[in-house]
Order: sequence, then structure tokens, then C-alpha cells
Amino acid sequence: MTASDGLTYTPGELDRDATFYVAGHRGLVGSAIVRRLEAAGFSNVVGKTSKELDLKDRDDVFAYLGEVKPRYIVLAAAKVGGILANSTYPVDFLSDNMRIQTNVLDAAVANDVERVAFLGSSCIYPKFADQPIREDSLLTGHLEPTNDAYAIAKIAGILHTQAVRRQYGLPWISAMPTNLYGPNDNFSPKGSHVLPALIRRYDEAARSGASSVTNWGTGTPRREFLHADDMADAVLHLMEHYDGPEQVNVGTGSDVTIREIAETIGEVVGFEGETEWDTSKPDGTPQKLLDVSKLAEAGWTAQISLQEGLERTVAWYHDNVDRVRE
Repeated sequence: MTASDGLTYTPGELDRDATFYVAGHRGLVGSAIVRRLEAAGFSNVVGKTSKELDLKDRDDVFAYLGEVKPRYIVLAAAKVGGILANSTYPVDFLSDNMRIQTNVLDAAVANDVERVAFLGSSCIYPKFADQPIREDSLLTGHLEPTNDAYAIAKIAGILHTQAVRRQYGLPWISAMPTNLYGPNDNFSPKGSHVLPALIRRYDEAARSGASSVTNWGTGTPRREFLHADDMADAVLHLMEHYDGPEQVNVGTGSDVTIREIAETIGEVVGFEGETEWDTSKPDGTPQKLLDVSKLAEAGWTAQISLQEGLERTVAWYHDNVDRVRE
């Protein structure tokens, strides 16, 4: 029962027979969430590809949600990319994500969707936020300029879910993951995030017998990485155990340098050459480590180690190298 019915909402086990819409169900996070929901016994998980349903088209989004009438939604659909893509196409990252979010969340209100989990990104926090980054660091400083457009869109999504809670009393929540990786990631040289980009770069170098690999920046920035399957487990856990207006950080609570992650990936794929660093290219934020105390208080901690996660992801990449997204 929702708070809009005049009753107090108490988190608990979700109805396994209810319609559960995963927006972005083919992507890195969305596909992991579908796997987790099906493993948990949900019998009516639905989704549409971007070719079947353009979430930027407001009329189509309203028509689809009006047709399927989901009781629950995870909004994992987004236009995403690494430093190069974000800094090259800021208008696209702002406009596309704002439209996707606004359309899905407005249509969810119109169709009385009981429980929505909006997924954002750790880039919402200020570039020089105190480490580890607490949820209350939001809007306390300047953003990293290479991805500020994307960050602003995600901040707007958080505020949108909070506004729905205030205006309609619906128990919607937001979760902010750290850097994610895993099966169905984007391994494009121009559009991917750092970890899948490194996997592809080092794997291709190992296959070709290249003597060296060149990475952007100095290798000194520190990053936290969470496997998508852990993220999916955290999302379901939060939907069943957390109800509050503040976004919840989702991560491991530990980080490594880009140089360290590059070396580990090189070892996993069997690269035996040298690694060089192009210091003329930007590093991005010097460190992004999330404080996951709120998540731990809600009863969840990450289970997949970075080494295990990398081995699983590289194995998936090898099995799917001919059809990974370009």
C-alpha cells in the first residue's frame, strides 16, 4: 500500500507476481537487475529496447506505462559515456537524460506506480568533495567540468524523486552507484568508461602482440569499482528495506589507482608489454570514493571482489568480443 493512500509505507518484500518495469533492461545495470529479479522469483519483468520504445518520446512513454501498468520501476536507462564522450557532447548528455528521466517519472506518477528506484552516478558530487563522499555532500561545491552536464541531469533526477515524495507521498528512492562494470558493458573506444575501455585496449594489445599500451592521464586518480551484479542486488535490497528522501550511495567502500587497475587488467588478459601514460590528457576527478555507511545501515555490503569481478568480466568479453557494442 502506498503513502498516497493515506497509510504509512513500510518497506518489505516486493510482490513477485507484480509487473516490474526495468527501463534500460539491455544495458549494463538494467540487464543485471533483470537477472537478479528473475533469480529472486519475479515472474513479470518487462522492458523495451530503445528501438522499440524511445524514452525521449513523452507520448510513447506515457502510452507504454499506461498499457503495462507496472507496480514497480527501476529507472536504469540513461545516455552514458566516459570523459571523452561527456566532454565532447555535453548537450546530448544533459538533454537526453533530462528527457528520459522526466518522461519516465512523470508517466510513473500518472499511472500510480508504487515503488520507483532512480539510479544515478557518483559524478553528482563535487569534484573536491571530502573523501569518502557522504550523501550530504550533494550540491556543496563545483562539479567536475568534464561531466558536469551529465551530473546536473542526474541531480535533477534525485530532486524529481524527492519532489514526488513531497507532493504525492509515493515512497520512491534514489541510488547512486560508484563506477560499474560487468557483462553487457559498453566497450567502445570512444564511448566507454575507464574499466571497459582498459579491458578492450589491453586485450587487443595482448592479441596483437603489441609492445606497449598508452593510457590517458597520469594513472594516479583513485577510483572505486562495483560489479553490476552487486549493484543489482543492492537495488533490490534497497527497494525492500529502505524508504527515505536522501539518495543512497552504492559502492564497495574501497578504491584503487587507475594505474593499479590497468596493471591488474593487463595481467588478467595476458598482456606482457609496457604501459605508457599520456599526461597531456585529463585525469578527471582526483578521487571518487563513496561513503557507504547508509547502505551498510540498510543491511547490504558488496560481495564480489575486484579480482573476481574482473576475471568474470574479461571472460564475458572474450565470449562476446564479436558482438560487443561499438
